Amino acid sequence: MSARRVSMADVAARAGVSGQTVSRVVNASPRVDPATRSRVEAAMAALGYRPHRAARALRTGRTQTIGLVVSTLASVGNSRMLQAVTDAAAARGYALTVVTLGADGEVAAAFERLAEQGVDGAIVLNEATERVREADLPAAGLRLVVVDSPRDARFGVVETEHAAGARLAVEHLLALGHASVHHLAGPEGSFAAAERERGWREALAGAGAPVPAAVRGDWTSASGFAAASALVEAGATAVFAANDQMALGVLRAVAETGRSVPGDVSVVGFDDVADAADYRPPLTTVHQDFDALGSRAIAALVDGIEADAPAAFETVPTRLVVRESTGPRRR
Repeated sequence: MSARRVSMADVAARAGVSGQTVSRVVNASPRVDPATRSRVEAAMAALGYRPHRAARALRTGRTQTIGLVVSTLASVGNSRMLQAVTDAAAARGYALTVVTLGADGEVAAAFERLAEQGVDGAIVLNEATERVREADLPAAGLRLVVVDSPRDARFGVVETEHAAGARLAVEHLLALGHASVHHLAGPEGSFAAAERERGWREALAGAGAPVPAAVRGDWTSASGFAAASALVEAGATAVFAANDQMALGVLRAVAETGRSVPGDVSVVGFDDVADAADYRPPLTTVHQDFDALGSRAIAALVDGIEADAPAAFETVPTRLVVRESTGPRRR
């Protein structure tokens, strides 16, 4: 026989308050003094009380469910963001439902699936943002926050400082004596890839260094490996790859030509994935704070839903993590 579900009455009895007071705490009413709220929350935690989502939806008109729209979960960046958003949503008491657009997915169909599940709002990730910006917006009343997009008055935007991170990478390589820095760019249509490429160009131009033609990959290590031959043939002594997976492909390609990293070619990535410190050699990379992106996106969306706050625009800074894949230019 299953255990009985903890009720509001149980919480009220333990906290020494009325059931109405517990209801106010559950529904985040401001009509509860802080001491009483703390006592009720402590009783909830002690008893393992979880509000009944369906019943609360009937009372408030909200399901406490957030949608996540993403093109694919195959890339490391998107899967990291999924984890960050899931954790941040749970911390605010919201469930998450995920829809993927796929290569030929339709934005309208994705939002129709979310509408069927009664979500209160949605977060749109990375490559999916361009499709959402170009499409008709979903039904009125559905809050949207997009991660990595130009500013748009129709929804909130949270983005990494991609261009600033790219400049850090290029400036680091130039300071090591490299005459220029070649770039392995991300795919066309990606806001993050375009911003990283912009930062690379600006850093070289600002230093008066030559700007070589960029070579383009698709975020995968295989595309980095395939593109690396063109970089090596161009005489690159320093390569900035738009993500760590492509940088991994470059490391392998350089090694297979009989050259060494960083002796012959210095390599910098972007993201600072969990395995970057274990690449051979350990990868110098731009650290992207996925946890901060996820928590800020959730905060912007939930605050908009619960407090009718205006659409927010926030940026999350990056930092350079120097490891063993970069070194002085060989004379």
